Amino acid sequence: MEQARLRPALAAEWRTETHRVPGCVANLWLIAELRDGRCEFRCDSDSQIVRAVAGLLCEFYSGATPAEVLAMDPVFLDQVGINQHLTANRRNVLSRVWERIRTFAEACASQP
Repeated sequence: MEQARLRPALAAEWRTETHRVPGCVANLWLIAELRDGRCEFRCDSDSQIVRAVAGLLCEFYSGATPAEVLAMDPVFLDQVGINQHLTANRRNVLSRVWERIRTFAEACASQP
């Protein structure tokens, strides 16, 4: 939660339907960019808890190449016990964020 409070909020121009993660009760926006061959992910939410759990995945995968992202399944969340402390809705948030991250990495990996 502390990391979520320290993370800068996304500017209003990024808080659009294009960047909104569907299927979440809270508003959640995810920005995915490729810079110098590395993936960068940023997120924001109007819920601190959603912002914190989505931010974990953003931080974990930011800086990785698309191939590295695709090779690293987020099983660490189960291994450290995070999933068992989340409601079904918040586990769904993580699943949706991982889906968007993976889709972005797949698209980048398929580009020449």
